[in-house]
Amino acid sequence: MKQSITNVRIIGTGSYLPETVITNKDLEARANTADAWVYEKLGIRERRIVTNELTSDLAAKAALNALKSANLSADEIDLIIVATSTPDRLAPSTACIVQDKIKAYKAVAFDLAAVCSGFLYAYSTASQFVSNGIYKNVLVIGADTFSKIVDWDRRDCVFFGDGAGAVVLSRNEENDGFLRFRLYSDGRGKSNFTIPGGGAEYPISQESHDNRKRYFEMNGSAVFETAVSVLPNTILEVLDDAQMSINDVSLLVPHQPSIRILKETARKIGMPFDKVMINMEKYANTSGGTIPIVLDETYKSGKIKPGDFILFAAVGSGWTWGAALLKWN
Repeated sequence: MKQSITNVRIIGTGSYLPETVITNKDLEARANTADAWVYEKLGIRERRIVTNELTSDLAAKAALNALKSANLSADEIDLIIVATSTPDRLAPSTACIVQDKIKAYKAVAFDLAAVCSGFLYAYSTASQFVSNGIYKNVLVIGADTFSKIVDWDRRDCVFFGDGAGAVVLSRNEENDGFLRFRLYSDGRGKSNFTIPGGGAEYPISQESHDNRKRYFEMNGSAVFETAVSVLPNTILEVLDDAQMSINDVSLLVPHQPSIRILKETARKIGMPFDKVMINMEKYANTSGGTIPIVLDETYKSGKIKPGDFILFAAVGSGWTWGAALLKWN
């Protein structure tokens, strides 16, 4: 179904990455991998890893940077949504913890779980609150610390890094800003990327610990095949909804699953790859944090101009996926 939102714009962006850097070279002996292979196949050279920080710490710092960019104080925020699959605790929500850390006590706060698609889901959800006039200023944060659930002795540890990004959404009286979006889910893919431990199915116990259920598990081939199928189709659907072509789009700001997935997606939609914004070489896959981190870096580099049409796209565990189109103002 065609989905349209009007009168919502991004008025501030922010991001935060932890200081500790782990390179592919650092992982070669421990995880039985090779720097050259990881860079060729995934486009990753290094990633940032937390030491004594939590997901809420990264989220709060990114949020404060976004508030500064928007020239707003924390008490002007009406709603906080944190997209994360690595919350500080099962309860309360990481959003409530962030609310306390940034002292945004007038805001409603909740988490949203869609893994790598999390920010896109949260952004689309928040935009509806703004568009319909329920809330004026909404803080949307994507933050993850996958280093907490990565088995560093396994080869797939190379995929992920830690980080957070945030945007502030506000009402826009012009009929531009957030234009179109499409979101999808398919629970039949639930086992292809999963974190089985810690929930009701495999509660925290000595048995779940011994069976290594607290680490993420991934079917890499299934992730690739799904991503290169659903991402191009959904992007083209959004453009068709807006009666636009790929040539009208200035930049694609995607989730960062791998360089191969992004190159194949660009090929299928007919977009020159220099219009695809990437940062996985420095940060790897930061899951829910990826899109807002890339957006913040791209905007602050001067690559985004008023009137540019920007695409967001992501695919994640669930399966979950989607795309969104906005006009930068």
